[in-house]
Amino acid sequence: MEQLQQGSDVFFLLMGAILVFAMHGGFAFLEVGTVRHFSQVNALVKIMVDFAISTVAYFFIGFWISYGITFLVSASALTGGAEGFGPQGLTLVKFFFLCTFAAAIPAIVSGGIAERARFVPQCAATALLVGFAYPLIEGTVWNNNFGLQDTLFESMLGANFHDFAGSIVVHAFGGWAALGAILRLGPRRGRYDHPGVSGTPPSSIPWLAMGSWMLCIGWFGFNVMSAQSVAAISGLVAMNSLMAMAGGILAALIVGRNDPGFVHNGALAGLVAVCAGSDVMHPVGSLVTGAIAGFIFVQFFQLATQRWKIDDVLGVWPLHGLCGLWGGLACGIFGTEALGGIGGVTFASQFVGSLLGSAYGLVAGLIVYTLVDLIFGFRMSDEEQRRGADLTIHNISANPELDVRTGRI
Repeated sequence: MEQLQQGSDVFFLLMGAILVFAMHGGFAFLEVGTVRHFSQVNALVKIMVDFAISTVAYFFIGFWISYGITFLVSASALTGGAEGFGPQGLTLVKFFFLCTFAAAIPAIVSGGIAERARFVPQCAATALLVGFAYPLIEGTVWNNNFGLQDTLFESMLGANFHDFAGSIVVHAFGGWAALGAILRLGPRRGRYDHPGVSGTPPSSIPWLAMGSWMLCIGWFGFNVMSAQSVAAISGLVAMNSLMAMAGGILAALIVGRNDPGFVHNGALAGLVAVCAGSDVMHPVGSLVTGAIAGFIFVQFFQLATQRWKIDDVLGVWPLHGLCGLWGGLACGIFGTEALGGIGGVTFASQFVGSLLGSAYGLVAGLIVYTLVDLIFGFRMSDEEQRRGADLTIHNISANPELDVRTGRI
């Protein structure tokens, strides 16, 4: 029976890892549908290459920083023959699962800096974020590194900072790091040259919608399987994720006046926000959390891109940064017993932890992308942007046969 339980945990976590891995296809197609046609190939290549770089950086450095475990031992030790490694390769599938979370950081950033970022600097930044910056917050929150959960949150604020599936650790960190990259990079060529210009149209609503659907489906692995064992599974997490998604969709539909881009991102906004408290909230609280997240995304995307002139192509700062921040706070509101939640959380702890995590993401993003800019030069030239990232970086477009026939290449 013990071996069956161990094998069940390995299989459970492996299925979770595969579901979250599939979400990276969602990141890719969401960006493909949102960017202009001459940047679609670049969007696809970036997400795949970023995942590979993230895997290597997290394998050699990041996982060790977060959890103190190195994989530079024998294969027999890796599969449970040494201290720190679970039986039947449990620690290995845990790495795979958490690696897909880590790789979400550059995938989030990718959408914000699309169409004007050079490729090599972005790859270097991915290695720095996933290898060094992200593991520090991951280990602090999920492994009690540095003792902050005990000394700051538990002792002074009444409860550990609670982030079940990463509203702050993954999404807020990634969204605020993306803002640092966006501010360093500046807007695309011609984006704000003419007063009254509100934006550039997406290249494909169907591809955008496909990306959103892939992310929504994979998110149930992201949230539910954050339990990391069969014994800890809770149907409440699935229900709360579903209700938050619905709330985000409906709010974005109303506030965004039926805009399909807002509707499909509204689903993601709700799911981002519910990650932190999906295991402690009541479904009604999750519905409200998701609805507020949908409102936040639409309103702040418009404010950022139109009034504040922040050229965030996919709206990753409002979607992940702000909705993730809201999710951390919402856990401290709707997770309390007074509002139907399971309890074990305090608003003070969630408030401080959410602000600290978001601020750390912004500082990390500014440092990392300033560094790669100084070393490599981060921004494509105006002529390279005019030609498009596909031809400039990859020497091929999304429809090469058509380009050959028309003489474009």
